[in-house]
This record gives sequence, structure tokens and C-alpha cells, in this order.
Amino acid sequence: MTQQTDVVVVGGGQAGLAAGYHLRRQGGLDFTVLDAEAAPGGSWQHMWDSLHLFSPAEHSSLPGRLMPAQAGETYPDAVHVVNYLTDYEKRYGLPVQRGTRVDAVRRDAGRLLIETDSGTWRARAVISATGTWSRPFLPAVPGREEFTGRQLHTVNYRWPTDFAGQRVIVVGGGNSGAQIAADLALDGRIEVTWVTQRPPRFLPDDIDGRALFDVATARRRALDAGHTDTGGVGSLGDIVAVPPVRAARDAGLLAARPMFARLAADGVRWADGSAVGADAVIWCTGFRPALSHLAPLDLRGPRGRIPTDGTRVLGEPQLHLLGYGDWTGPASATLIGVGRTARDAVREVTGLLT
Repeated sequence: MTQQTDVVVVGGGQAGLAAGYHLRRQGGLDFTVLDAEAAPGGSWQHMWDSLHLFSPAEHSSLPGRLMPAQAGETYPDAVHVVNYLTDYEKRYGLPVQRGTRVDAVRRDAGRLLIETDSGTWRARAVISATGTWSRPFLPAVPGREEFTGRQLHTVNYRWPTDFAGQRVIVVGGGNSGAQIAADLALDGRIEVTWVTQRPPRFLPDDIDGRALFDVATARRRALDAGHTDTGGVGSLGDIVAVPPVRAARDAGLLAARPMFARLAADGVRWADGSAVGADAVIWCTGFRPALSHLAPLDLRGPRGRIPTDGTRVLGEPQLHLLGYGDWTGPASATLIGVGRTARDAVREVTGLLT
């Protein structure tokens, strides 16, 4: 039997919870949140053991509820974030249906039909908030199939003890690459080679997520007003110097090498003929938006991205995309940034349906 509701939110991580908060606060619409995870916390429950936020707790909060400080930590760890999201969901009584994977969204006589692995929903509007964690990106590097060691992505990394006594290549010049390279290098039992596409750019040590959010917001406002693009966060650097990264950098353990030309059976090779042996390669090469459930709507533009005005999809006004990065709102892939974008999305949905 098909269940009926006004709004379906796809995804119960930080973006989905922010949307649920504003739907609850706005009132007047029935809604449900469908989440594929078996437990609360979104992608935070799958992060590596040493990961910490870039900002203090009070600057890493969803709307309506400050994140409490974590004892002994300036920057909370991922477990603290999961506990916060779990409490947040319970505090606001958000109707999250867990263990429900959305397979497809289709048009159906003026409504949207949401097909899941446990039944079908029919809604007047959909807010897609599935994030990117479930869609890791691996570059097409020559020889990747030849390498006989272990290959894994950021999503599969947990702790350095898995690599004790091994030679590890870490690929990627962003925050994940720097943090995982630092985590491994500081262990002392691992031979780490950090490889980046361009020389790594560390932000000043006093810059954290608070300043990054302000810069991203100012950039979006300037662009909306027709001013020249200042480059936003990207103009400052690529890597936040959180304490472990700073410690590894200052100890000389984060000297990056340029990107290699290919993988071989026993390691990596550069164009000049130099080589490094490896037992494992960790690809910290980013993610793509997890939007395969929207494929039946045929919304992608010429470059593969779904065109939007803010969060509203131009080809389907009953659909909003939330939390996929600056594309769908300044800093909307962050805890502190998604609240404002979620508020605007819910206002638009409410205006459309009431």
C-alpha cells in the first residue's frame, strides 16, 4: 500500500534533520524522513577514529539546539557529533524511518512517488538530503588494476593500527588527505608517502570552521548581489590546520610529493622514473552527490549537474536539494551552514503547498 504525506525528506543525517526541524517549526504540513542508516548520526557514525570537527561545539550546531561542549576537547570528535544528532532527533520528535533506502523518485499525477526497499510513498514535495558519503570518487589512474596491495577510500579508513609496519601512499591534498596522512605518520610505525595534485595549502593556524563559514557566506552574498567572485574559502587555502595536522606538519612529517604517473604491482611510479613501494593506497579523493534515486526524473543538465535556484530544482519545483555544498547553499554541507539553507528550502516548500 502506498503511504501518503505532504513532504518526504530523503536522508536523516544533519541536512535531513535540519529540514525536519524547520518543517516541524513551520507547522501545517505532514512529513516523514526516510533514512537508509540503521542508527542515527548520518555519515558521522562511519568517520575515522581520530576525526575532529574544524570548529568548537558552539559553532557546529544545527538550528534550535546548541551542540554541548565535549569534555577535554576544543574540537569535538565524531562520536560526540553522533550523540548530538541522536539527541537532536529525539528532542524534536522528528519522524525518521530508519533502515529505509530510497531507490527512485518518479512523477505521478501531480505528485512525486518515492519508491523504497520497504514500500512506496506519495508526496506533494521531496527534499533530497542524501549527502555524498555513499558515493566516493576514485580517479582513473593508470595501473590501478595492476597494484597488488590494498586500495581503499576515505570511507574505509578507521585507524592507523590497521597499517602498522606497512608502507602507505595517501592520495589527496584536502582536509581528509592531510588528516589521514597525519594520523598515520604520527603513529610512528608506518612509512607514509603523501601525494597531492598540487602543493598543499595550509590555512593559517588561527583559522577554523567559524571563519570558513563566514567567508563562504560572504562569498555567496557577493555573488547574489552581482559582485566579483573573491574565491571564498578556496582563496585562503585547502587544509584546516587542526592540532594533529599541525603537529605532523611542524614535525616535518607532511612533506607532500606531486601526483604519481601510474600504479605498478608493487607501488607507484612518477614520470621521471622514480618509484616508491607500497602495501596500501588510501584514496582521499573526494565524493560526488548521491543522487541516483532522482534519475527517473531526468533532471541533469549538460554538465551532469541538476540545475537549481538555491535548493529548488528548476526542472521539478516540487523537489529541493539540500546539503550538497555551495551548489545548494553556502556551507550547506556543514553542521552550522545547513540550518539557514534548510530554513529557506522549507519556506519555499510551505509556500508552494499551502
